[in-house]
Amino acid sequence: MNRTLLRSVIAGLALVGLTTSLAPARAEAEPLYFALEVRREGRLVAQPKLLGETGRTLRAERRKPGANQADYQLILTPILEGNTYHLSLELTLPELRGHSELALLHGQQRKLQLGKVPGELEVSLMLMKVDSPEFRALMDLAADSEGQAGSRPI
Repeated sequence: MNRTLLRSVIAGLALVGLTTSLAPARAEAEPLYFALEVRREGRLVAQPKLLGETGRTLRAERRKPGANQADYQLILTPILEGNTYHLSLELTLPELRGHSELALLHGQQRKLQLGKVPGELEVSLMLMKVDSPEFRALMDLAADSEGQAGSRPI
């Protein structure tokens, strides 16, 4: 191998190593639990409980068998910045649509008004880190209420 080619290969490898070491380490996706309650004009229309992770868009839809239109469609995109989770939430009902951007802490619950007038479309949202002590306690409470003390469904 000639010396010029060898120097070019070594310089290229050194540049790749330098670039890799300077690039920020990609944060590992953190598993999250979402509990939502959707109300339209005060009436409960959905109560999904979902698992997702930071940096990934979560999509949920409920549709009756054979129905052309979904009862609801939900899109959540959580991004972790420090200790705060920034969420983009999009909700679509047959004749109504709402969108919100919000920030939550682990274990925090928020109520959002997504309609044009208060009460038209309301979402209550709670976020928890999966496998946190608070999440385990919530799962134990759910198991106790179903008569399954001691076992964890998630």
